[in-house]
Amino acid sequence: MLPLEDAPRSEAVPRPEVTRLLRTAPLLLPLLLIAAWLLIDRRSAYDGAALFVAADPWWLLAGVLFTGLGWVSAACVRQGAVPEPLPPGPLLASQFAAGAANHVLPASIGAHAVTLRFLQRQGVPLARATASLALYSLVRPVAKTFVLVAFVVASPGLLHLGDLVPDRRTLFLAAAAMALGLLTVALLVTFVRPLRGLVRTALTDVRLLHTRPCRILALWGGAAAAPLLQACVIFSVGAALGLSLSWTQVAFAFLAASTMAGAVPAPGGIGPVDAALVLALVAFGTTMGLATATVVGYRVLTVWVPLLPGALVLSELVRRKVL
Repeated sequence: MLPLEDAPRSEAVPRPEVTRLLRTAPLLLPLLLIAAWLLIDRRSAYDGAALFVAADPWWLLAGVLFTGLGWVSAACVRQGAVPEPLPPGPLLASQFAAGAANHVLPASIGAHAVTLRFLQRQGVPLARATASLALYSLVRPVAKTFVLVAFVVASPGLLHLGDLVPDRRTLFLAAAAMALGLLTVALLVTFVRPLRGLVRTALTDVRLLHTRPCRILALWGGAAAAPLLQACVIFSVGAALGLSLSWTQVAFAFLAASTMAGAVPAPGGIGPVDAALVLALVAFGTTMGLATATVVGYRVLTVWVPLLPGALVLSELVRRKVL
């Protein structure tokens, strides 16, 4: 009888059923996440669907168009953040799929994970792909701040700034959170060696990208256009429901609300941004009910309508090994 350690080991061969399950799991995961989302937030989905019955369909169609242009702007920013040329069609499809993942996980983790996988599939090294995500995350809020300042400078009399500016306590908390975040980043870069290499890679790519006018236009132009397109979606939904505010007021309300509440790591910004946006619209003179209905309709167009198609595109990209 052979000793136990000398006994021949039989290699475990996975059964066909297990192999098939492992292959289909990435395709079914987005649909399972959507089902979980429906169970958690089914009231918003029901209320939003009810709004579309009485809304102006032409304004809603305009909102759908602006929603689609938002994915184009996201694709432009992603291209502007990497020196390598990316295929336009798969890039746009990946951003459409990333939108579905972004509304499931907080702080844009889902969208970044999809984009990181796409960039690696396109031959971008991991360090440079990760650096591009950091640049994307930095450029978006900076560009939004520039657009917000431009609104304040261009229309100082039209915008009721006194009703929207937060109090001193809120400003202090925001400043403290920003300082703590910068200190944390500085400490990590100082003491974590891989992060120092990542920062060097990012700075090298930033210098290279800003020597190419087409990359500058894609990066900063796409980042500046993104919040304006979101504001166009909100204005279109509001016009479909009878909102009487001007586009400038709606755009500034969205910029102020998303800037103040965007630091909260909610999935796709849903929750804090919605509450701040409702209050901003009310501050401009609309009713609470109409402001709430506008925000719910905006979420229906930007989250619920594209969620299932985005999940299907995500599954197809995984199946085709684009992701």
